Amino acid sequence: MISDTSCNLASLDPYIPTPENPWNVSKIHHLYRRLAFGATKSEVLAALNQNNPSALVDSLIDEAIALVPSPEPLWGFWNRDQFEAAEMANEDNDLNFYRNEGKRRMISDFLQNGVRDRLTLFWSNHFVTEDDTYRSPAYQYQYYNLLQFHALGNFRQFVYDIGISSPMLVYLNGDENTRDRPNENYARELYELFTLGVDNGYNEDDIVETAKAITGWVETNDIPWGPITFDPGAFSNDTKTIFGVSGNFGYDDVINTVLFPQRSQQIATFICTKLYAYFVSPTCNEAIVAQMAQTFIDNNFEIAPVLRQLFKSEHFFNQEAIGAIIKSPIDILISFFKETQFSLPASNDIINFFRESVRILGQDVLNPTDVEGWQGDEDWISPDLLLGRWESIRYIVNMAWNENEAQFRDFIVGLPIGTLADGVIDTSLQAEEVEIVVKAILDYFLPRGLQDETLFNEALGIFKGDIYPDNYYEPDAVAPNIWTLNLAGVPNQFFALLFHIAEVPEFHLK
Repeated sequence: MISDTSCNLASLDPYIPTPENPWNVSKIHHLYRRLAFGATKSEVLAALNQNNPSALVDSLIDEAIALVPSPEPLWGFWNRDQFEAAEMANEDNDLNFYRNEGKRRMISDFLQNGVRDRLTLFWSNHFVTEDDTYRSPAYQYQYYNLLQFHALGNFRQFVYDIGISSPMLVYLNGDENTRDRPNENYARELYELFTLGVDNGYNEDDIVETAKAITGWVETNDIPWGPITFDPGAFSNDTKTIFGVSGNFGYDDVINTVLFPQRSQQIATFICTKLYAYFVSPTCNEAIVAQMAQTFIDNNFEIAPVLRQLFKSEHFFNQEAIGAIIKSPIDILISFFKETQFSLPASNDIINFFRESVRILGQDVLNPTDVEGWQGDEDWISPDLLLGRWESIRYIVNMAWNENEAQFRDFIVGLPIGTLADGVIDTSLQAEEVEIVVKAILDYFLPRGLQDETLFNEALGIFKGDIYPDNYYEPDAVAPNIWTLNLAGVPNQFFALLFHIAEVPEFHLK
């Protein structure tokens, strides 16, 4: 939905830090949690020292563009006969094994990479297919490869390639679309979900005529899960009229001659609205979306220039944008893991834990709920799902504790404080005052910290616990700051605070 009710009135001019509007821990986490999957402590420290948001955004996007897709697995283009032969040869490797391997690969990429795979996830919820529908592990890989390859590339080429990919053809019945029996399913979703939006610049006749124009992609040589190619004999050679333009259009014409030239403004606005809602706020700002759309058109539907404009802007870094989105299951688990960088027991299959956890919490990768994808936002936090989110974070904390208790102290030491009152950035926390330590921890994990005094004091009380007497936290002239980060109970204190943070509502925002 496009709305003018957004409280964020900042422009798309580049954000330049000032003493009144400094570059700090909150803004760095905001950038990394939205554009990637969180930042490690070392990345936060490096960004603070760089103090150049625009240069950082450029470097993140440049790295993503240069990143090649994940390597093709041995089975990446197998047909069903080949999978069945492999299953006979190795009873441990059934179809679910290969399908789960594809999902494990996606989770692994989230953990290792940033911007490219954040966009891959975004597009998987735009050009939706459901792994449960086509069932083929090879189709799953081919689809994922396309998402990675085009994630920051040209949107028009993306639309073209995804529409004649085997997984999409099977998912939306394109492989059944022939001159004698046109199937309108893909034509409808091409406009409604992929390029224009519902009832925006097309009618039922346009869908019918488009379905005829994209007939013929049905040839499989009777090999299940094999490549689907064009069969001229199944193509409708009739004249079609789409958006008032007539001709013997084929698939290439639909994309490159009719759709993008005739509906460029609608496409740009629809896609930029989705980008804004996903990366900035569910409440969209019409004026900002219009400027993004113009950038999209001016750059021939290249995705990267729009991202650079948005993520460098005062609008993106405005306080109203920070903490305005509810974290998805992938966000809350992957970001927490990346931001802590905790070592876990080697015996734990962390990839499988994440894959299963996000599925249970409602975000089964490569298998959204339906063709419209995950709706996100408040759908992520029903009472049952919220309890699961708390327990998943606590499971990670417990695993880390069982592996190495000392790393809980190591994490706190050197934690970035952010910007001090005089504008000087302190990136190495050695403070002994417990309030400063707790504030630094809360600022690190919560998008806006914890501003409410009562809630802050509650978190402070959790951290203090009953490990040390109250006078340990009360400096005096004789023995100032008896409590220090070197005390033996500090890891236990941080452990307890992390358990508490898991339930703090602000922790579930980004």
